[in-house]
Amino acid sequence: MSWKTGMMVVAGMLLVQAAHAKDVKVDLGSKERVIRLFAYPNNCNVICYRNWTLQQTVEHYLGQSLQRDGYADAKVKATISKGRVHATFRGVPQGYDKPLKALLKTGDLAYTGASKANADGKWAYNWYFFLPLGMALENRKSVELLHFPPDYSLTRAQDYLESATTDRWASLLETNGVAKNATPGYQTIIDIAPIAAPASAGSTLENIYGYFTDYQSGMVAQLTAPGSAGGPSKPMVAFGGPVRDWIKSQYGVSLSVLGLGSITAAPGQSVSVLGSNHPSYIWYAADPANYGGDQAKADAMGLKVMGQDITAACWQATMGGQPTSDPTATLNTCTQKWQVTDKVQTCELFYTSIRNLTPQQAQTKCQA
Repeated sequence: MSWKTGMMVVAGMLLVQAAHAKDVKVDLGSKERVIRLFAYPNNCNVICYRNWTLQQTVEHYLGQSLQRDGYADAKVKATISKGRVHATFRGVPQGYDKPLKALLKTGDLAYTGASKANADGKWAYNWYFFLPLGMALENRKSVELLHFPPDYSLTRAQDYLESATTDRWASLLETNGVAKNATPGYQTIIDIAPIAAPASAGSTLENIYGYFTDYQSGMVAQLTAPGSAGGPSKPMVAFGGPVRDWIKSQYGVSLSVLGLGSITAAPGQSVSVLGSNHPSYIWYAADPANYGGDQAKADAMGLKVMGQDITAACWQATMGGQPTSDPTATLNTCTQKWQVTDKVQTCELFYTSIRNLTPQQAQTKCQA
């Protein structure tokens, strides 16, 4: 390396360091706005499960975003001054505030919709307004479109990605080669109802989608948009019948399970979308009680659903990691792998993860 080239390399490194050295400060808005958008306090019923201040709550969720964006050494500090809440990031690139501001601006639309639903008598006493906080803000790989978050993700975990649903799907992504610490970057969630609610609330929530139309379309456009470096839009998976129906009503695209389509999220922004089962559907599909106690029928349906799910996760993992891949060719490759070539492994995965057999028991059963 010549002296001149070496100096250019050093200068480039210094520029990168300088870009990260300057703090990024964000005005999150009035204290009242931040209380609304961060669902503060998250877990209080006379006694607070976690007795956090508003600043601690903000730091908690924004800290999750830092980790899921890959900025492991970055820090965030929240402060309140003259009735406004500010967040100061250290160790992130300039511009990191832009996706956060966009999320909160769209969150205002969700709060307006929720308030209108309540005024119309359609809000339930055990629902909690809950935006998808703590997601990767900048370094997303793919987007997951779901129905609504479970209430305990807010009240117990204060983690949008902590649920049986997201845990199961993360394991399927890992099986398809995504590193464990990288799965949150693939699981950037948009719920079409920004409401943490009990699992039984699904059918009721379907009746209030119309209150969140602007929020829903805004989130899809924002989160599937190409990154700052350009390239294709982020791929999206639509989980469950209600969500696939919503895609049909909102974008005019019909999606079956493992059906592939394309939506226009914003002018000039085409997004590849794959239809999938809900990640938790397999426990219902494989329940012998739904087949008069017939274990063989329950296992057969569970194996079918597992094949579909692992194929969908394969498509998501591949398209997220290699965004210029052809969506149709990728789906065909994943279908061939998990439902033909490696179908014994798919079978074993069903029996270990759903039937809780040991690997040896599953292997014996699947070989038979």
